[in-house]
Amino acid sequence: MEGRRYVFEGITDSIIGWAEGFGLLGLAVVAAIEAALPFVPPDLLVLPLVLGAQGFLAILAIVLTATISSVFGSMLGYAFGAHAGRPAFERIVSGTTVSRLESMTLRYGSAGVFLAAISPIPYVAMAWTAGAGRMDLRLFVAAGLVGRGFRFGMEGLVLGLWGEEFLGLLGNPWAWLTGGLLALMLFIPLNRWWSGLIPGEDSGPTNTTTHDP
Repeated sequence: MEGRRYVFEGITDSIIGWAEGFGLLGLAVVAAIEAALPFVPPDLLVLPLVLGAQGFLAILAIVLTATISSVFGSMLGYAFGAHAGRPAFERIVSGTTVSRLESMTLRYGSAGVFLAAISPIPYVAMAWTAGAGRMDLRLFVAAGLVGRGFRFGMEGLVLGLWGEEFLGLLGNPWAWLTGGLLALMLFIPLNRWWSGLIPGEDSGPTNTTTHDP
């Protein structure tokens, strides 16, 4: 397992290093691949590009490129799910994760796609699941555009306005401690919600005793 992790880290570093040399074109490729195949998060390229951008229009171009390319890639993932079905991508993503994503689409519809687009939930797996379930493609694309636009837009806004301050915080141990505590406070309820997407998984023991009338 450790060896596999190092292999994927090496692949990620190689792809990011290659893409940085091509600017927006490299970002478009990485964003599209990430939404179709689970390889490299485009955020690893969005962040340094935004930090090096000159002016609002340059940041806007980065955000739009990442958003549109990511949603285009998700449409490829959607097509894969629609044609291959659940058994094919269960070989790549665990059956438990697929069941949770299916539950998200059933409970929340396009809002579930939005959640996957802005969060660490595998966007590609959501695309496969939405395709296999024949979710309305227009709603899928619209939710992806809003979600990915919000995610990359917030990165562009925060780093564009407070990039220097943000970099300064990275060297402050108190900032790391505060961030860690906030992350832990968010993780606990979010983990319970994620586990509860499969009915009965997060619930306590049930009373199975029957009484005769």
